[in-house]
Amino acid sequence: MHRPQLTRASRPLTFEVEAINERGEAVPTPIAGEHPVTLYIDKREIVTLMTLGQAPEALTIGYLRNQRLVGSIEEIAAVQVDWETNSVAVTTRKGVKGLEDKLKKRTVTTGCGQGTVFGDLMEEIDSIKLRDDVRLREETLYALLDTVRRHETIYKSAGAVHGCALAAGAEILYFIDDVGRHNAVDAIAGQMWLDRVDGSDKIFYTTGRLTSEMVIKAAQMRVPFLVSRSGLTEMGHQIASRVGITMLGRAVNKHYLLFTGKHRFVKTVMPTMLA
Repeated sequence: MHRPQLTRASRPLTFEVEAINERGEAVPTPIAGEHPVTLYIDKREIVTLMTLGQAPEALTIGYLRNQRLVGSIEEIAAVQVDWETNSVAVTTRKGVKGLEDKLKKRTVTTGCGQGTVFGDLMEEIDSIKLRDDVRLREETLYALLDTVRRHETIYKSAGAVHGCALAAGAEILYFIDDVGRHNAVDAIAGQMWLDRVDGSDKIFYTTGRLTSEMVIKAAQMRVPFLVSRSGLTEMGHQIASRVGITMLGRAVNKHYLLFTGKHRFVKTVMPTMLA
């Protein structure tokens, strides 16, 4: 199977600075990293992203995937990150067909850091078909939320980041932190392509809000379950309903709100409910 040539250029994720607390004491404090990286495809500048730098190669591949700039991992020959120039150079095998047309139309979204979608935002929604033969049980959701709660993240030590996870049931397959939630989802999408992971029965978890961009990206990854610790936007709800994704928000501990795709969610029936 084809795998692009990749650098391994993860940056330090936290940096220690001195802060003064409410008692006037100097306290060594970890803060999250933030780095600009400009993405080039075949020497054509595409976009500058602000990133934590945890998985820049996967972020780049996932960005190209979710922006529909490339159609498969086989199209990418190499991804080379150079932090001295704050750049990432993507070399494709045969060039990107229609690249100029795709770059002409840009939609600025609510994504923090760099929220831009190339092309028609709704272009592929009606063609996406998610599996209807998979189910998310309430006890599985609770177990996943507990796993996420106990997972060590940059947010716990330094804050200032969003976290996203791909899970098989309650098992976390990938967990990525980044300064923007869209970066974290892109990095997971890229890693899924690299590892040939099928998303059609997986759960996607995010600490960030469920905007239209987040719903579209989850749907493009063919993930039927989208769970957030936060809330959602009206357009996010509209698109989730349109594509049929099972979307839950305000999911913390044993609390959640089920918004769309109710047919895939199985609520636990307690003995007292059967009496």
